[in-house]
Amino acid sequence: MSLLIQQTLIYAVPLMVVALAGVFAERSGIINLALEGIMIFGAFIGVMFVRLVQQWGWFTAAYAAKDWVAMQGFALLAMFVAAFFGCLFSLLLAFAAINLRADQTIGGTALNLLAPALVLFLIRIIAQQNTLSMAIGDSPSWFMIKKSMFGYGRTAKMGFLGSTFVDKAYPATYVCLIIFVVMSVLLYKTRFGLRLRSCGENPQASDSLGINVMKMRYSGVAISGALAGMGGFVYAMTTANCTANGDVAGFGFLALAVMIFGNWKPLNIVGAALLFGVFKCIAALYGSLDINGDGVYWLKEIGVSPNFYRLLPYAITLIVLAFTSKSSRAPKAEGIPYDKGSR
Repeated sequence: MSLLIQQTLIYAVPLMVVALAGVFAERSGIINLALEGIMIFGAFIGVMFVRLVQQWGWFTAAYAAKDWVAMQGFALLAMFVAAFFGCLFSLLLAFAAINLRADQTIGGTALNLLAPALVLFLIRIIAQQNTLSMAIGDSPSWFMIKKSMFGYGRTAKMGFLGSTFVDKAYPATYVCLIIFVVMSVLLYKTRFGLRLRSCGENPQASDSLGINVMKMRYSGVAISGALAGMGGFVYAMTTANCTANGDVAGFGFLALAVMIFGNWKPLNIVGAALLFGVFKCIAALYGSLDINGDGVYWLKEIGVSPNFYRLLPYAITLIVLAFTSKSSRAPKAEGIPYDKGSR
């Protein structure tokens, strides 16, 4: 059970963050279908940053000395570098949608096509292969919490909580949870968030009150890009062994489904992300899940094809959206280019 909860969080937290990224863009009035592409680009930038900095003597010494605190700080730095470049990449969509008034769906699709091609091109130049990986060690050895960080035996004294939420967990998971809470409060409990949401509901009324609609929409897309870039790197760090290959297994599109299923509300998004995270976890670990603790891997014993479990997250996405999309309410001005002269 500990493994199921731990792995569910690893899959669900990036979905939560990237779904919230979509909320920020769409609440400002811009459809951000480019979440998949931004995640791919953020994952590449984060892994590239890790690869470059690992070659510095200070970080090599920290790895040799098992300085876990320094290495976790290094992981956080890589997350924010990925967020910064994800923000820059998303500005392409913002410029096309806001300044050029281009079709936002086409603009997002174009970025989704551009990102993997650009990333694979750069990877082949840098690594002369199709996958970019860390220069030293692997992701668990660098970024996972070790028992020695708390002293041997302390996690054992914590029992179930220690084995589930501390031992062999990624601090980046909990950092993303904190960021999710902070950004949700920013969106729904601050003046900035109110102005941003008003631009996605009625931009003409917002403009009449002195709110700069273009500025707010740029802010929404920029924040969206930063969160999606960070989510892309966290996905790569926790589930892909800190590698980049121009693919994030459709997590960007799953995040869009989570956002719609969650009705553009953070609390609903948490529940939807956990639901999809469970099925994604089952798809990845069905052969090693001992849910009852009796040594019987009953999902494997059923004899169902592994492809069925891999299909589950995406099939569940289609089923859930089929039943919930009618009741979902998108921002009224979403996808409509703002015309200052229209009323």
